[in-house]
Amino acid sequence: MRTRVFKYLSPFLLYYGAIASFLSSGFVVWLPLIYSWLFIPLVELFTKPDESNLSAAEEELVKKNIWYDVLLYMVVPFQFFALGLFFNEITYSPQAWTDIVGKTMAMGLLCGVMGINVGHELGHRSNKTEQFLGKLLLLSSLYMHFFIEHNKGHHKRVGTPDDPASARYGEMVYAFYFRATIFGYFSAWRIANRDARKKGYKAFSLHNEMLQFQIIQIAFVALVFFFFGWLTTLMFLAAALHGILLLETVNYIEHYGLQRKQIAEGKYERAMPEHSWNSNHIIGRVMLFELSRHSDHHYLASRKYQILRHHQNSPQMPTGYPGMMLLSTLPPLWFKVMNKRIKKLQHGAAIPSS
Repeated sequence: MRTRVFKYLSPFLLYYGAIASFLSSGFVVWLPLIYSWLFIPLVELFTKPDESNLSAAEEELVKKNIWYDVLLYMVVPFQFFALGLFFNEITYSPQAWTDIVGKTMAMGLLCGVMGINVGHELGHRSNKTEQFLGKLLLLSSLYMHFFIEHNKGHHKRVGTPDDPASARYGEMVYAFYFRATIFGYFSAWRIANRDARKKGYKAFSLHNEMLQFQIIQIAFVALVFFFFGWLTTLMFLAAALHGILLLETVNYIEHYGLQRKQIAEGKYERAMPEHSWNSNHIIGRVMLFELSRHSDHHYLASRKYQILRHHQNSPQMPTGYPGMMLLSTLPPLWFKVMNKRIKKLQHGAAIPSS
């Protein structure tokens, strides 16, 4: 039981690959992308999902094991070390443009997998220190407003027409990007303005968390420009955008076409496991700190990643997250695969995991 935690060291393989990418040239630069978008999807196509859950006793032991939290805390210094190394290599190491592009995409993977994903997990914690660490990780991807919109917007409105982060049936991922990013950003402002007023402050004041986030992010980009110049700043913005699009692709596949029933004007049934697509494919699960057990996450958002459960009535993806993300970028194939599953759900048919 005590050694179970060590499987969550595997996301650091991607981190190690990114560090090797920053310090190398040629083929090695692209290894993190090959690992993420070729190796893992291929392996998960031929491996069965693991639907097993921990027993109640095992769950209590795992929940109390501090090492599951320590692994998340470790990501913060690791992520900023990687950013610093990336800045230094882009600025001071002469290299081909192909290497710069590859390193920027590798940094983008870290922005999405380590920055936003782990920032998301820590952002759900009630402990203010853990929330602060989560915000630092979101800063590394320039997506700090996600902390507000995700926790106070998305989780409340998931599977409804009011949620920018819930993909509609028949909506292409490329159209979803614009709707999710733009409307999600403005939603975060509305939520932060409302929270400031509830505390007795003016909406546009330093007591507004959204305004704080904008100042912090602008200052961070300005520091990068001051110390490393325009090219590195541009590559950092590109890497952050890559991480953001990875997040929004995940949002797209997690809720595509699933809707909660409206029970009254402006009110919907409770978010249940059947309102999120789930994946039990083990490599993607571990790589993303169990994010792919998303049905349980929305059912009980306070659950820590290591004790998320499989629900028999949750709709299942045919493969893991990396493969599904790739599939979503090909809308005709995505619709062919997923629309059939949605129609089966509407007729009460069971959806197999693979």
